[in-house]
Amino acid sequence: MLLTFTLNGKQYKEHIDPDLLLIDLVRSLGCKSVKRGCETSCCGLCTVFLDDVPVLSCSVPAARVEKRRVTTLEGLQEEAAELAGFIADQGAEQCGFCNPGTIMNAIALFRENPDPDENEIREYLAGNLCRCSGYEGQLRGLMAFVEYKKKKGLAAEEKASLSDPDGKKDAAADAGKGGIQA
Repeated sequence: MLLTFTLNGKQYKEHIDPDLLLIDLVRSLGCKSVKRGCETSCCGLCTVFLDDVPVLSCSVPAARVEKRRVTTLEGLQEEAAELAGFIADQGAEQCGFCNPGTIMNAIALFRENPDPDENEIREYLAGNLCRCSGYEGQLRGLMAFVEYKKKKGLAAEEKASLSDPDGKKDAAADAGKGGIQA
């Protein structure tokens, strides 16, 4: 069967067998970040985004991605690089095998909830197995990332207020929009 889909922003037309799994398709196209772990949808190593929603590619028939978008870690390098550094800083990448799935799910979490607490992070990443680290390093890294993002956001707000202490730029822009202003 002929399958047409987008992988990491690039259009593909591939002839596939009807029983091909998504994990095998993306790996055959060079996406080696997608790992084969349990093959029972339990470990999170094979996580990819299907139309921006995390799915376990070991349990998705490739035929289901017809005319859809698939994104792997290879397609999210810029977004993932900063996050991976925080995990590495905590020594949580001993063998590195679980990192791609963990990072994919962490990206999904932060897109959904930019300011999660520790329990929300634990809950969201509960399906990601790691045999080396005991998960605490990943958790510390993700919490440090959240704090970094908060500080970065506060610094940006402070910089904006310093360049326009009276808020006149925003008021002038709002005045030109028309309509009812709050």
